[in-house]
Amino acid sequence: MAKEMFEFQAETKQLLDLMVHSIYTNHEIFLRELISNASDAIDKLHYQSLTNRELLEGDTNFEIHLTPDEAAHTLTISDNGIGMNRDEIIQDLGTIAKSGTKAFLEKLKETKEADEKVTDKDMIGQFGVGFYSAFMVADSVTVVTRKAGETKAYQWESAGDGQYSLEECEKPKHGTTIVLHLGTGFYGSDAEENYTDKNSLESLVKKYSDYIRYPITMEFTVKEKPKDKDGKPIEDAKEEERVETRTLNSMQPLWTRTKSDIKPEEYKEFFQHQFFEWEDPMEIFHTRVEGNVEYTALLFIPGSAPFNLYYSDYEPGIQLYSRHVFIMDKCKDLLPDYLRFVKGLVDSPDLSLNISRELLQQSRELKLMGRNLEKNILKTLTRKLDKDRDAYEKFWAEYGKSLKIGIYSGMMSGENNVEKLKDLILFTSSKDGKLCTLKEYAGRMKEGQKKIYYATGKDKAAIDGLPQMELLRDKDIEVLCMTDPVDEFAVEAIREYDGKQFHSISRGDLDLDDDAFKEEKKKNEDLTKNNEGLLNDMKEFLDGKVVDVRLSNRLKTGAVCLVSDAAGPSLSMEQAFAAANNPMLKARRILEINPHHALFERLQHVHETGKDAPEFKDYCKLMYDQALLLEGIMPDDPVTFANKVAEMMAK
Repeated sequence: MAKEMFEFQAETKQLLDLMVHSIYTNHEIFLRELISNASDAIDKLHYQSLTNRELLEGDTNFEIHLTPDEAAHTLTISDNGIGMNRDEIIQDLGTIAKSGTKAFLEKLKETKEADEKVTDKDMIGQFGVGFYSAFMVADSVTVVTRKAGETKAYQWESAGDGQYSLEECEKPKHGTTIVLHLGTGFYGSDAEENYTDKNSLESLVKKYSDYIRYPITMEFTVKEKPKDKDGKPIEDAKEEERVETRTLNSMQPLWTRTKSDIKPEEYKEFFQHQFFEWEDPMEIFHTRVEGNVEYTALLFIPGSAPFNLYYSDYEPGIQLYSRHVFIMDKCKDLLPDYLRFVKGLVDSPDLSLNISRELLQQSRELKLMGRNLEKNILKTLTRKLDKDRDAYEKFWAEYGKSLKIGIYSGMMSGENNVEKLKDLILFTSSKDGKLCTLKEYAGRMKEGQKKIYYATGKDKAAIDGLPQMELLRDKDIEVLCMTDPVDEFAVEAIREYDGKQFHSISRGDLDLDDDAFKEEKKKNEDLTKNNEGLLNDMKEFLDGKVVDVRLSNRLKTGAVCLVSDAAGPSLSMEQAFAAANNPMLKARRILEINPHHALFERLQHVHETGKDAPEFKDYCKLMYDQALLLEGIMPDDPVTFANKVAEMMAK
C-alpha cells in the first residue's frame, strides 16, 4: 500500500495547534499518558486472550519498553499489547471521538485569550486527548502498529501540522511502537527538560507510573570488571561494558495487598519513602471498600507535626491514583481541612485517569470516599482515646490544635463539626494539671454547678496565678485551662456540653449558685451604692479604656482584675485577633476592684480630695495597668507605669 495522506478532523487540528504551541507548562506528563495508553492496550489483549490464546502469538511476557536516543533526538515507547489496524488508526489517531472535545477546546481558547499558561497537569487527558500530549515535546511523531491476530502492520506519521500519513510496513510482533522526534529543548544534556536522559525518565516513571501492573523496562549500560570462575572481580582487569535491562516500576502496589500479608516494617518503609518522612507513622489506616463506590485507601498520621502545619505554605492533600496510575499529588477536596495532617493515598477505579481539580470538587464519588475516610479516622481516634490514653495524648500534643480549629472553622464555613469532634478535644484541668475530656469534666462537676468554667492564659501556672481563680479554687470548682488562642474560639462554637454552657472566669458574672456567693453579691451591691461617686469618677477618667468600673464578686486577695462584658468578645479573643493583624475586634473591658482589699480603702481616701486630684488619677492609672499586666497585656505606657510605681514606693 502506497503512502496515503489524510487531513485531521477540524477539532483535532485546533487541538494540535494548541499542543504544538505549548500552552501547557507541565510537559512531563506526556510520558504518563503514553505509558497509560500502552498499559490499556496490554489490558485489552490480555482480556481477549482469555478466550482466544492465539492472539498472544506465543508472547506472554507483557511489557512496556522505553528507548531514549540522544544522538537521534528520539524517545521510543513500545508495547506488546493489542495494537491497531488501519480503521482503528484513522479512528483513534486522526479523530478525537470524545463528546467533550468542544468544551475542552473552549477551555483552552479562554486560557490562551487570557494569555495564561495552563498549570493544571490533569487537564490534558480530561477529555480523552492524552495521545496528543506527545506533540508538546515532539516536532513529529511516528507510530508503528500491528493488531494482534492480523498480519498487516501500519506506520502513522505526523508533524502536528494538520495532516498525517499512513502506509503499510513490516512489524514482526503485535503491539504499538511510538517514536517521538523530540523538539529543541527536550533532548541533550543542556536541555532544561531532557527526555533522552535515562535517570530523568526513570524518575518520571517512579513518579507517575510506578504501580502500572506491567513492567516498564529500559536498557542501561553498565561498566564493570570481568569476573573469575568464582564470580569475583579480577583486580587488574580493565572495566568492560555490558547492557542490562532494568524494570523501572515496582508494579505491585503495597496497598493492593491483603493487610494480614503486610509486615509493620513494610508499612513504615513505604510511608517514609513515599512521603519523605524520617519517623515511623503514629497511626496507619488501610481500607478497602466495595459497593456504590470502590476504592482502596492507605493513610497515615505522621509521628510529628511538620513545623509549618498551620502556615499558608503548607500544602495538605491526599495522593490520588486510578487503577494504580498516579493522577494527582495533593487532592485537598478529599478530607476536611482539620485533618490536613493526614498523609496517604486513595486508589479508585471510579476516578477518571485525568480528572481535573474542577471536576473533583463536583465528584459524587470523591465526596462519598471523603466522608467514609473521615468517619474511619475519627472512629479510630475515638477508640484510641478510650483504649490507649497515653497514645492519644501523644497524638493530641501534635495535632490537637487542628481538631480545635476544625470546630471553630466549621462554624464559620457553615459545616457543623461540633458533634464529630467535641468528645475528642482535651484541656488541662486546674485540679491535677492532667488532660481531661469535656465528658470527664461534666461527669465530676459539683452538685448544683450550672456551668463549665474555663480560664485563658499562656500556661497553667499563669492561669493559677490569676486573681479570678481564687474564689473558684476556694469553692473546689474545677476550671479548664485554655492555653492556645484557638481554645476559646472552639468552646464558643460548641456553646454547651451535656446541657451545661461554657463560662469564662474573666467574662461577665461568675453566676455561682450557692448561698455564700449570693450573700457576698448582695453586700457588694450595697457597697456599690455607697461608692457610686468613686466608681463613676474612675469610669470617667478611664473612658475609652473601660466601659465600666465596679466592685468585684470574684476577687478574694487580689486588688483588681480586668474582665470583659459577657455579650462581646473576651480579652484573649481580642489579643488573638491583634496578633493576627486584625485589631478591629475589641473586648468591652470592665475594671473590677476588690472592696475588701486595703488598696480600695486607700483609693477611697485619695478620692476624698477630689476626682481631679493628681494622686487619684495616679491610682486610677496604676490600678488599670496592674489589671492589664495580670492578663498578660502590656500597659499603654510601660515607662510611665514603672516610674510611677517607683515614685510611690519611695514615699
